[in-house]
Amino acid sequence: MLRRIQLGNALSAFGSGFTVPYLFVYVANVRGLGPGTAGAVLAAFAAAALLVLPFVGRVIDRRGPGPVALIGTAAASFGALGFGLAASAPTVLAAAAVMGGGIAVVQPALATMIVRCSTATSRSRAFATQFFLNNLGMGLGGLLGGQLVDEAHASSFTLLFCVEAAMFVGLAVVLATVRLPSPPRPPDAGTVVSGMDASGTDGTVGAKAIGLRNRPGSEWGALLRDRPMALLCVLGFVLFFTCYGQFESGLAAYGVEVAGISTSTLGLALFANTAMIVLTQFVVLRLVEGRRRSRVIALVGAVWTVAWIAAGVSGLVPHAQAVATGLLIGTYALFGVGEAMLSPTVAPLVADLAPAGRVGQYNSAFALVKQLGVSVGPAVGGLMIASQVYAAYVLLLIGCSVAVSVLALVLGRRLAPEHDCPGSRVVARSLPPERSGTTADIVSRTDVGAPVGAGAPTDSQPPADAEVRGRLAATVR
Repeated sequence: MLRRIQLGNALSAFGSGFTVPYLFVYVANVRGLGPGTAGAVLAAFAAAALLVLPFVGRVIDRRGPGPVALIGTAAASFGALGFGLAASAPTVLAAAAVMGGGIAVVQPALATMIVRCSTATSRSRAFATQFFLNNLGMGLGGLLGGQLVDEAHASSFTLLFCVEAAMFVGLAVVLATVRLPSPPRPPDAGTVVSGMDASGTDGTVGAKAIGLRNRPGSEWGALLRDRPMALLCVLGFVLFFTCYGQFESGLAAYGVEVAGISTSTLGLALFANTAMIVLTQFVVLRLVEGRRRSRVIALVGAVWTVAWIAAGVSGLVPHAQAVATGLLIGTYALFGVGEAMLSPTVAPLVADLAPAGRVGQYNSAFALVKQLGVSVGPAVGGLMIASQVYAAYVLLLIGCSVAVSVLALVLGRRLAPEHDCPGSRVVARSLPPERSGTTADIVSRTDVGAPVGAGAPTDSQPPADAEVRGRLAATVR
């Protein structure tokens, strides 16, 4: 099942690659609606995502990720088709909103399906594979789309959007063949669960506390009271603001206006970013497996600090064009290394922190944080570059990169060992002996997404919920 999900994900990324690089040109030039409308279209994408994401998680947890993903793919396909046929500002904006909302629904649903079909030890590889296929699909789609598109003929762009719509339909067809286990059920009120708490000590926790966090309307409050998850959301916002929020806005404008590179060279820099991810993803995965996730994220902050320093230096040597170009391409390549390090760490951590029955809510919340980061980032970066405060812009992003490292280390002090370094021998030795017939024994063997009493996880079953005992103890503190 996991392979089918990854196949569908690759199809949708391939389709998106056909259109994403050309959205602005299509709206502003091909349809003749101007740069103002093109900017409004990008804002409509973000606004639609921000509107639906706060509600998607609850629906995923209650109805299952499969039906939600199918609804999202239908909306995304309809929006893409409408985009290709739209010729006026209202219709283009409407299509952008429908498409943006659909894609925002699909993302946390797919993440939850991956969680259900992976184990605690294989989850990092599953999310790394998803990220690899996303970038590979986007890159190939963009490459082929560039060969088909002709700015003098609007019909060539319509073809691209039709291809994207067809790929979303392909995703829906693939996902319709996936059968997931039933969603998890939290322990009943009054049940006593014995085991290790989040601090690594033995503890006995009444599941009555779990009932409090599962009351209707309490999901967001419980999530915000989950200190590790709340801190991870803050860290996530800084991550996406620092990297993705600058790719096609502040950093691109800085490279053209300050470093003096051409737009074609900027395209080469973006290619270097994608190529670095594709070439290094599984090498990086082998290096980070078994390492503490918080320290890997902290290392990403250090890599990105070097990247932003290189970007700053490129603006100081515009007269040495070859040096400036090399530094800026190196900046994008270093971002790719950091992204390859994040894919097997952040998304699996979100899933591992989620209590039983709340995986969709946690994935949706983190997707919302990501969307905020990539929405605020271009606004801040673009404004600073337009104001010509170039040094302040680079220093801000260097500071954000350092903040990533600091926040990651602080987060590491709050994470239980089985969350920060799942599958390690130290964590395995720290677990108390299983007591056959006790509730702790049942919980320790329960899969995420499977009813209590289910057997060992397989590719067709959800991952082992080894952290449930620690989460129960953390809830009442």
